[in-house]
Amino acid sequence: MKVNITGVQIDKYSFEEVVKIIVDYAIIGSSPKYVVTPNAQHILTLQEDIKFQEIYNNAFLVVPDGVSLLWAAQFLQKPLKGRVNGTDLFEKLCEVAASKGLKVFLLGGRPGASEKAAEVFQARYPNLKVVGTYCPSYGFESNAAELALINAKIIDAAPHILFVGLGAPKQEKWIHANYQQLNVPISVGIGVSFELVSGMVQRAPLWMQKHGLEWLFRLIVEPKRLWQRYIVGNPLFMWLVLKQKLGLSKF
Repeated sequence: MKVNITGVQIDKYSFEEVVKIIVDYAIIGSSPKYVVTPNAQHILTLQEDIKFQEIYNNAFLVVPDGVSLLWAAQFLQKPLKGRVNGTDLFEKLCEVAASKGLKVFLLGGRPGASEKAAEVFQARYPNLKVVGTYCPSYGFESNAAELALINAKIIDAAPHILFVGLGAPKQEKWIHANYQQLNVPISVGIGVSFELVSGMVQRAPLWMQKHGLEWLFRLIVEPKRLWQRYIVGNPLFMWLVLKQKLGLSKF
């Protein structure tokens, strides 16, 4: 079951269902697959980026990271089952991986973020098998030697789940270009989650998370980096949803 939000097909699963689907596949994993976690920014990028659309069309799961997608689905009278926040998904999958003996690899983030996130989770879940962390050099996507090194590290580590924190749409494009060669059962793009878990970037208080205000907190904490995404992007997203509601678009 999927919900169409401005032409993007979002899977209608609860957080718990998504975790189970990913873990079950990571254990069986007959062929490599990947998961995307859209928010309003993704939706806007998808309106014009043909390659990004292709990546979404071939994803194993498309799960709603942004609370704006829940609001949009409700407004369109096609409600989703709940938010699948990327950072929460990262933590829960690591928790379950520890209990199931699954291996994980952390790629991306700011220098030191993936290593610190791994330390945090290994302290929390002592049985967690983190088989590798790596922070690519700036501009790695244009560096053949760095790309080959990244792939070699992941292939040698042979994780069941690969977490990629490179920001959108870079992380999704990198995953799509490499996931078949890497042969990791499940790859998941999780944005800034390494920084949030490691404490490099402060996460919103729980009450703001529960009330869908995490975006506002992030805007306050990092205004220079995020003002365009939220101040400009959110109204544009709302306009697309309104057009869909009124039948003024082809979605």
